[in-house]
Amino acid sequence: MPSSGGERVAKAYELIAMRLREQILEGVLEEGSRLPKETVLAEECGVSRATIREALRLLTAQNLIRTAKGAGGGSFVTVPSAGHLSESLRSGIDLLAAADDLTLEELLETRELLEVPAARLAARRRSEEDVVLLYESIPDRPLQLPTKEQFVYNRDFHSCVIAACGNRLLSIAAQPVFAVLQTHLSRSRLGRGWHRSINDHHRGIASAIGVGDEAGAGEQMLDHLEWLRPYYEKAWRAAGRTTVG
Repeated sequence: MPSSGGERVAKAYELIAMRLREQILEGVLEEGSRLPKETVLAEECGVSRATIREALRLLTAQNLIRTAKGAGGGSFVTVPSAGHLSESLRSGIDLLAAADDLTLEELLETRELLEVPAARLAARRRSEEDVVLLYESIPDRPLQLPTKEQFVYNRDFHSCVIAACGNRLLSIAAQPVFAVLQTHLSRSRLGRGWHRSINDHHRGIASAIGVGDEAGAGEQMLDHLEWLRPYYEKAWRAAGRTTVG
């Protein structure tokens, strides 16, 4: 129910979840520790067990607790991994895009702002193993692979670039944007020349990263993303999305 000032008033279960979340983040409730039983929490907070259950569901959705059944079960404090955070962010972006609350231009701009600097950082920080993984993610004969597998290689290449830059937060932010865009693109009908060009672009980026050419890596990544733009626009329209730009 909105307040007199027009702001939404948090519900009881949201306030309880917020309080528990703060205790988890501050370390009062340590990772792996078991939360008190629902009945105990309900009594401590002065609310019903149903309200406590809703609060725990919210914390579970945020990957801050996990629930186990059985004699040794209960609700246990956990810490979200980079993968959990990235997947959660992807789900949110998917929903925004599906509701036409997010434009293709915003997605492409965000990807450029993330992946171009990531390519530069990768050229500066890459290890020998990073360079090996980059080249391994470029198939020698892409046209002999099924389309689905070609897109897996495409995904892995960009994941390797992000990983080579050595910034986990950048990876959390970049992967969901890439995943949403690629999902639309993979449903499009793309010719053999498209897949050949993708791999040529990837070899150029990998080469620049491999020799430590920061400027070159950034420029080649930017050229790559600009080349992809019209294909994304076509795929976006084919999916019936109205907010291209």
